[in-house]
Amino acid sequence: MSTVDVRQLSAELIDRAARGSAHRAASTLPHPVDGLRQTLIALLAGAELGEHESPGPASLLVLRGRVRLLAGDETVEVAAHEFSPIPDRRHSLHADEDSVVLLSVAIPDRAPLTD
Repeated sequence: MSTVDVRQLSAELIDRAARGSAHRAASTLPHPVDGLRQTLIALLAGAELGEHESPGPASLLVLRGRVRLLAGDETVEVAAHEFSPIPDRRHSLHADEDSVVLLSVAIPDRAPLTD
């Protein structure tokens, strides 16, 4: 098992976001636990993840910056070191500052392959 330096990876993702036209970058973390996917996402101020379906049970932890999670008429502002569940409906994410978030998603069990 290896460790990930989240601070270093966050800096690398912010740098990649600054060089990309979408002003965002992401990296899925290696995880030994089946059923959990964790992704670091960097968004420069003003960047967004446009409206999309909920991935299922999920949460957001802001490691740096400030973001807004919008779902219908509901808006939740989440700042550095704050945690929020992600609504189980269409939503979007907007960065008010250069931000790095940890997205954690519970992945449903996959049915075993049969012959």
